[in-house]
Amino acid sequence: MRFWVCSLILMLSCFCCEATDYILGPGDKLHIVVYGENDLTTDVKIDKSGLISFPFLDDIQVIGLSTKKIENIIRKGLLGDYIVDPQVSVSIAMYRPFFIHGQVKRPGGYPYQDGLTLDKAIAIAGGLSNRASNSEWKITRLVNGAKVTFEGNVASEIHPDDIIKIEQSFF
Repeated sequence: MRFWVCSLILMLSCFCCEATDYILGPGDKLHIVVYGENDLTTDVKIDKSGLISFPFLDDIQVIGLSTKKIENIIRKGLLGDYIVDPQVSVSIAMYRPFFIHGQVKRPGGYPYQDGLTLDKAIAIAGGLSNRASNSEWKITRLVNGAKVTFEGNVASEIHPDDIIKIEQSFF
């Protein structure tokens, strides 16, 4: 019982994440700017290794970090030897996709959009098929390294890497 309650608390806390708390993963694309240093402005896609290269610094492991944390790492790395007071901005240029399958018109992977809900994800996938259930919608999400599956509704928040399954109606 205690494990289930802890899992539920972790899952609910994940639903309340703001964009600044977004945790990076493979497939995300970053836009990095060092103000006043045009040669250091770059776009980089995070691969499975989780390492990104940045001029003058060693490779940086970014999986599991927020954009703010990466800003601090780059700022500290450039501080002093390269730039007196580096002003670094890291933003997400493109999120990793979410996936939807089952009884939708165009199942597949789609680019995540900030503020995505289940009803919007269904619309992106072309809407429900004629045989789709109106309530049997499951979302599978990785939470703290464990896959968690729960029932969704039109207002359920969708995250990058989520897998949505729209079940078939029997009537």
